[in-house]
Amino acid sequence: MVFASLTRTLAIALASLAALPAASQAAAPAAGGGVSSAQATAIASRLPLVRSEERTHPGAFSQVSSPIAGQWQVAFYAHDQEFVQVIVNVADGRVLGQYTGFQVAWTMARGYPGAFGRHLDALYIWLPLCLLFLAPFFDWRAPVRMLNLDLLVLTSLSISLAFFNHADIYQSVPLSYPPLIYLMARLLWLARAGAPRPPPLRLNVGTGWLAFGLVFLIAFRIGLNVVDSNVIDVGYANVVGAQKVLDGTALYGQFPSSIGRGDTYGPVSYVAYAPFVALWGFSGHWDDLPAAHAAAIFFDLAAMALLFLLGRRIRGPSTGVVLAYAWAAFPFTALALESNSNDALVASLILATMLVAGSPPARGAFAALAGLAKFAPLALVPLLATHRLRERGARGLVAFTAALVIAAALVSIPALAHDTLATIYSRTVAYQADRSAPFSIWGLYGGLRTEQTIVQLFAVALAGALALLPRRADLIGLCACSAAIVIAVELGVNYWFYLYIPWFFAPAIVVLLGRYDHGVRDARWRPEEIHRRLTSQRLSQLSG
Repeated sequence: MVFASLTRTLAIALASLAALPAASQAAAPAAGGGVSSAQATAIASRLPLVRSEERTHPGAFSQVSSPIAGQWQVAFYAHDQEFVQVIVNVADGRVLGQYTGFQVAWTMARGYPGAFGRHLDALYIWLPLCLLFLAPFFDWRAPVRMLNLDLLVLTSLSISLAFFNHADIYQSVPLSYPPLIYLMARLLWLARAGAPRPPPLRLNVGTGWLAFGLVFLIAFRIGLNVVDSNVIDVGYANVVGAQKVLDGTALYGQFPSSIGRGDTYGPVSYVAYAPFVALWGFSGHWDDLPAAHAAAIFFDLAAMALLFLLGRRIRGPSTGVVLAYAWAAFPFTALALESNSNDALVASLILATMLVAGSPPARGAFAALAGLAKFAPLALVPLLATHRLRERGARGLVAFTAALVIAAALVSIPALAHDTLATIYSRTVAYQADRSAPFSIWGLYGGLRTEQTIVQLFAVALAGALALLPRRADLIGLCACSAAIVIAVELGVNYWFYLYIPWFFAPAIVVLLGRYDHGVRDARWRPEEIHRRLTSQRLSQLSG
């Protein structure tokens, strides 16, 4: 009894001594004056949200982090699990934010203004871009035309983004799925064999004006990127990985703590950033990262150039201008650019694969590049392998497969020189497959594992079916099937985000706008009229 009493007394004394420094620190004011950590804790504890949550979390305790950017972060825990977080202004004690649920762990779910794209999200920029995207192509004389609905559905994803920007993910997440499902079904319908040729699309402006608008939008997007954009973790991770490629060090498993899971992308993504890091350098810190800005701008311009080349091949230069303009005006492609992510790289590689689709070796090489940048495009391999198989036969299939394997091996050298396939797989595909996030219905609601598996199996079945079943055999059909497969893959992933929209938008817009002959209202811009005027001028010069 005496020994137990002495032991208990000694334990209490030691606990009290250990608590003295922490209590002293908690009571100390912030550097430069203002609200102390103890005062910040008291302010947070009086909040109705905190009191309500504490009643359902017995044994809760609080912990205050060192002030960052003039803010105290007061966290409340129960059983070592944080259930409420409160941000208090050091200067005056104002509560800047109070978060629970998914918003505790996921700061991007808190609706911080400009977290993605800075001022691009402002209505005075976003809505004009939507208007510029719709205005040239919307057929006001036939408002029920399917193309009008297609374009409106694409822009309707803005509604989901608006809720996300206002931290309402319980509205933003489910609202993103109907447009995706519609677009997948629509593209599959357009990819069917024997689809009739649509009537010509009468543009509301001439292609000359679209070309002028394209130049303006390019300048606007680049200017906005330079003066008002932020580099999110994706861009930072790719700069770090590119520096590792240049240094010849291991790509996977050894990223700095500031971006510890930045090694989740394929080796092509890091290799693609290497020239920009070589030219613009890397300080080793998450600063302005000019290399990430330069890479994002280059990939964005590459996507527009590839769309122009695809359009020119399908219908002529005017269609090329139409497709490049659509990319430049679509606000979600601008979101990827102003976030300085690597998503335009994925879109560009998919477009490049479409452009070289007539050559089995080139198609195989670019399929490998696209699939090893971010892994979703690997779902396109069966479709690409059987493209025009009846014409090329087994020789074409062998050439495609050989080029795919060789290209994959070459671009994987920086990774395989230091890491095993098991390490690469665990850090990339396995991590992404197991990653839970509240930005898909699977992560937001939980308990839908069976339903998610069904959707994922549907994506696999769709990729296989489109590779084998009769379909439209031209570039329009290939782009339609590719976009539909990418959407199907995105529907089943745990982590979905708006930056993934350009992946399927690139081939989808080729289908939605590239399948039309483009007439214009102003006869002066028609090719036959331009030819007639040039011929008339030459005859006048000869007669003179």
